Amino acid sequence: MSIFTGTDTICALSTPAGMGAIAVIRISGPEAFPLCSRIFTPAEKDLDLASAPSHTIHFGRIGSKNDLLDEVLVSIFRAPRSYTGEDVIEISCHGSTYIQQKVLELILSEGARMAKPGEFTLRAFMNGKFDLSQAEAVADLIISHSRSSHDLALKQMRGGFSEKIRELRQKLVDFTSLIELELDFSEENVEFASRQDLTTLLNQLESEIKQLIDSFTIGNVIKNGIPVAIIGKPNVGKSTLLNAILNEEKAIVSEIAGTTRDAIEDTIVIGGYSFRFIDTAGLRAARDKIESIGIERTWEKINQASIILYVFDSSLSSFDDVMDSASEFRELISNTPKRLILVGNKMDQLVELPHGFKDFVEYETIFVSAKRKENIHLLAESLVNAIKIDGLSDNTIVSNARHLDALKHALEAIEAIHDGLKAHISPDLLTVEIRQALYHLGSITGEITTEEILGNIFGKFCIGK
Repeated sequence: MSIFTGTDTICALSTPAGMGAIAVIRISGPEAFPLCSRIFTPAEKDLDLASAPSHTIHFGRIGSKNDLLDEVLVSIFRAPRSYTGEDVIEISCHGSTYIQQKVLELILSEGARMAKPGEFTLRAFMNGKFDLSQAEAVADLIISHSRSSHDLALKQMRGGFSEKIRELRQKLVDFTSLIELELDFSEENVEFASRQDLTTLLNQLESEIKQLIDSFTIGNVIKNGIPVAIIGKPNVGKSTLLNAILNEEKAIVSEIAGTTRDAIEDTIVIGGYSFRFIDTAGLRAARDKIESIGIERTWEKINQASIILYVFDSSLSSFDDVMDSASEFRELISNTPKRLILVGNKMDQLVELPHGFKDFVEYETIFVSAKRKENIHLLAESLVNAIKIDGLSDNTIVSNARHLDALKHALEAIEAIHDGLKAHISPDLLTVEIRQALYHLGSITGEITTEEILGNIFGKFCIGK
């Protein structure tokens, strides 16, 4: 069966499964209005649902002739002014799981079928309501868990990323036309496309695509949460700091060094950004096999983190001690977007700031008392500022792994065109690589696609969307 037929009528529960105050059941397809007319009795006696105006809501009863199920609201959306571009009806009923099931059974008995995951959005894409990258942004919007991930998904759903891809693709299309025109006049040895202009265009395209590829690093952490590794020697208060940040007793706290044997993770939204904090085993020579595994995982989490919080005991550590420890990470974070923030814990035990720290400016340093939750707000502000410094702006940001893969393939094709120009290959060979680049850019927005790609993308959607 084809992934998309567009000739039948589908239905699904569009609100989360389970009991609630209300539930919304969506119907889309050519038989949506006649079907609903057979099971819905409007309170307005003269109302003909099949001819009712679009974008109107009507109160009435739903059920078979001899079996009243519920009193409902029916919302009407006529093609093409609907989410799917087809005739759509949304039935708002009471949230009883029994009512939900019975209404769906009634709709199915009238000839509709259950929608597949993402089929409403697939139909919207097939009917030109938005392109493929915008459709994928719908799924990202549904699962967004912070202001930043919401804003990113919303911008992509409204076409910001799509417009950038179309702009890049159009530049290649224009030049392909000129090169293919040369092929038509090959016997006259006419050059319609200046090789210097083409080189300039390729340089520009390479630069812009590389920027998009590089933006995935930050787009991915916005979408999935910014990983923050809390590291340091045993018994400096890493677990206490995690609990203070999360404002709950997530990690076990003990005066016994080496209590944390494995990485403990939790997520919290700060300043509109989702941060994924990872409390790790203390860095020291392992005393047993289990602790050794925990320390190995600490280094794994350090490599995965975007921000590293190095925690030290400010009541016991000297300036030189901290500098020596920080230098261990200098090579790790150099030439990377990783940020290292030093956190001097147990400031409540200090009489005065230890010698040397007043002039410590090489790394950002914040003094806190995790036990008393003092200056935790300063640490939170520092985390948000670190993300802003790392390049969040109004620029187009890539957050989808499929888009990243397509951009990388497009870049490879453009680099091959560049090499071909330098080698003075014939125009017909150049067009082969240009078409490859066009294909990969077009696959992002859906100008070029296959049923396999569509099935993979929309199969990950929830049913009802």
